[in-house]
Amino acid sequence: MAIVSMIGAPTDIGASARGASMGPEALRVAGLRDTLQGQGLEVHDYGNLRGPHNPCLPPVDGYRHLAEVNEWNQLVHDAVLGELEAGRLPILLGGDHSLAIGSISAVARHCRTSGKRLRVLWLDAHADFNTHLLTPSGNVHGMPVACLCGYGPAELTGMAGAMPALDPGAIRQIGIRSVDQGEKRFVHEVGLEVFDMRYIDEMGMRHTLEQSLLGLDGDTHLHVSFDVDFLDPDIAPGVLTTVPGGPSYREAQLCMEMIADTGLLASLDVMELNPALDVRNRTAQVAVDLVASLFGKSTLMRR
Repeated sequence: MAIVSMIGAPTDIGASARGASMGPEALRVAGLRDTLQGQGLEVHDYGNLRGPHNPCLPPVDGYRHLAEVNEWNQLVHDAVLGELEAGRLPILLGGDHSLAIGSISAVARHCRTSGKRLRVLWLDAHADFNTHLLTPSGNVHGMPVACLCGYGPAELTGMAGAMPALDPGAIRQIGIRSVDQGEKRFVHEVGLEVFDMRYIDEMGMRHTLEQSLLGLDGDTHLHVSFDVDFLDPDIAPGVLTTVPGGPSYREAQLCMEMIADTGLLASLDVMELNPALDVRNRTAQVAVDLVASLFGKSTLMRR
């Protein structure tokens, strides 16, 4: 029986507007712990990390709140690494997606010491591959993949103890449909493998996941970073940066079920849930349902 650790990171420090700081409690209210226990998991909820408040300041040298973002990510890094070293499966409850810098840096550090190969599935409407030179906003929640691949401030790019934390070849991005022009050029230059919504429309979610999961074996640590805006806003309105044309509920279920079928999921982020923009916690409930599918819940009726 897997032992799962829930770690809340209640901050919107890297985002352009407030609200994602309430995401961890919304997921708890939607029954995440009971749902996972219903899947036969032993669940430890360690409550919320405590970091600096959001000062809501303009960018300085191209970054908003860099010192506070770094402090939050260091807290996340240390908490996630501690759970991995204890043999538990950490679930980071965000919070905005800048926090994935800390969680994936911890996973990358753990993989180096354990000899595991790392594969990251980035489920998101956005590539999150901006730098301070590409975006005027300075919001770090648009930069985490770039930082993990070594493009960003030293305090974030070096958090894994090696730079870059993540080789671009280790990441597969799924559901992408909103990318800035400069960011798009940079994604192509670096060679990220992106399965955007046109690819999913043309090839289907099944083929997309088959390609994303190619090459996995028992020595692979599979990390899923699930930004709730991955989903179509018709089913998940409670996010800051909604983008029409995302995966349907059934497509998202298939995605999660195929990941679960690998048996290799070893760490998870659930990010960018914004209850202030939700309708009766509906988005949190959908997110909890999909997380349950990641851990084996299935509607499969075939033998």
